[in-house]
Amino acid sequence: MPSTNKKNNILHAVNGYQDALDHQQELLKTGTDYNEQNGHVANTIASLHPKRIQLVVSEVIEDTASTKTLRFKAKGGFLPPFQAGQYINLFVNIDGTETARPYAISSAPQQRGFYDFTIKHVADGFVSHFLLNDVKVGDHFQSTGPMGTFYHNPLFHGDDLVFLAGGSGIAPARSMILNMIKKTSQKIHLIYASSYEADVIYINELKRLEQEHDFLTITWLISRPTENYAGRTGHVSAELLSELLGNDLETLQAKMFYICGPTSFHDFCAEQLKQLKVKARRVRIECNGPPKRPETLAGWPQNLIASDKVMVTIHKADGSQGQFEARVDEPLLNSMERNGYSAENACRSGECSLCRVKILKGSVFNPAEARLRSTDEAYGWCHSCVAFPTSDIDVLV
Repeated sequence: MPSTNKKNNILHAVNGYQDALDHQQELLKTGTDYNEQNGHVANTIASLHPKRIQLVVSEVIEDTASTKTLRFKAKGGFLPPFQAGQYINLFVNIDGTETARPYAISSAPQQRGFYDFTIKHVADGFVSHFLLNDVKVGDHFQSTGPMGTFYHNPLFHGDDLVFLAGGSGIAPARSMILNMIKKTSQKIHLIYASSYEADVIYINELKRLEQEHDFLTITWLISRPTENYAGRTGHVSAELLSELLGNDLETLQAKMFYICGPTSFHDFCAEQLKQLKVKARRVRIECNGPPKRPETLAGWPQNLIASDKVMVTIHKADGSQGQFEARVDEPLLNSMERNGYSAENACRSGECSLCRVKILKGSVFNPAEARLRSTDEAYGWCHSCVAFPTSDIDVLV
């Protein structure tokens, strides 16, 4: 065994050891044991990745006849940083119904004073009607912190980017473009599809940005043009992508594709890229809610009509129960919220898994968006935001 003196000689040879001893002696004089710093790390983490943010509407900006941008500031404190392309989940109370919807942040990450959320009117929308028609400056809201994986990672995604945006799917693209203004190594080709000319969001700003910055190229696409419209028309097809980007496979594989828009839009665009043999790992898709017509998807039970109704029985952890009727074509989470029940949720697109509930009895339809783990499916768990009840069910929440 080495002697104590030899041990001390070795320790004193370690760089910084004497400094640590001196600091220890100073602490003995003051009597501190760092209790005054308890919680400091946890508070720092909470400020950067909060579970909830208190927001207040500071401005309502009308973008088009069917679209508005709501600008939110933090109610006390500050807004946490985010990656361009990420979203928050905004909680709302509409006539007593507690629900939430995810919205991509459309402002630039460098702008830390506010978040912008660009919201488009949806014909059968519940939350969009409320946000567009009833919200005013000074209204208070609560949201999650920024989340999601739909952002550019320069290490893995490269510098040659193509963004396929449909309708309000332009929101995360705008954030990415604004984020790249001071970066010279990247380039982005935005292919922006809208139904009508009057529906194009940020048109003047995007035209100005394209004119001012060489990294940005924009192709405008209108599917339902007026008689005198002189621009490109139609849809995002494989032929169009070949024309704009080239059909050389090596060139296409060098690009990273981002798709954001309605479910039908990103499904169609993904199929066009598949036809061009673009590898799945070169395509990133921002899911935008549950499928609108689940009865049209593969695997939907035969002879089950979209307007059919089933009985849902809720079992809570405290032993209490409840029951309500639900349409089979409405996501389980939506019908739960309308009837006073809830589950923690964020993406409402089947990705984050926060809204998992257990089906104790009966069956649900899980579309591909659900991204269920095999173990979840085997033991009856589902993502309630994209699960559709196909029979009378008992649910543990």
